Amino acid sequence: MVDSAQLERLLARTALRDREAFRHLYEACAPQLLGVALRLLRRRDLAEDVLQDAFTSVWHRADSYRPGASQPMTWLTSVVRNRALDVLRAESLRRAESLDAGDEEDDAPGSGALRDDRPNPLGLLEQAADALHLRRCLDDIDGPQRQCLALAYYHGLSHSELAEHLGSPIGSVKVWLRRGIDRMRRCMEHLA
Repeated sequence: MVDSAQLERLLARTALRDREAFRHLYEACAPQLLGVALRLLRRRDLAEDVLQDAFTSVWHRADSYRPGASQPMTWLTSVVRNRALDVLRAESLRRAESLDAGDEEDDAPGSGALRDDRPNPLGLLEQAADALHLRRCLDDIDGPQRQCLALAYYHGLSHSELAEHLGSPIGSVKVWLRRGIDRMRRCMEHLA
């Protein structure tokens, strides 16, 4: 994994249309960013398309990255995440439109009702409550356990990537993750 300073340099050179720097940026970050897209979209073909769109955007907007505002990987992750959310919204709209169009054809022989996979209001309320519980539990965890959980969950870092990113032994990272997960589980059980 490339460190933040190297990523900042690659982004700065990409902003100057340096193709070699852009290639290195892609090689360094694409696997991790593909993981982010896959977690959101749950389809490899869509995730690969989002990754390509995101890097096209990075090529055109690398000059908008501000080192003081965020870490380079955080900025890149947000570009991918926003593209993935756009795809999810478009897919949701497409499904809604096809359901509306299907309503007009429900009287046709052999047409079956389409199932609506969107959560009902109660489901949305439960999801919001779960998110609030998770946030409370995460707020109770501090130090390396919280950092490991956040990097593993939000950025998809593996044990070895976490160890490299944090500059810590892999054994320590595994312990921090395990303890952090245990604390989250106990907290969630207590709140449930």
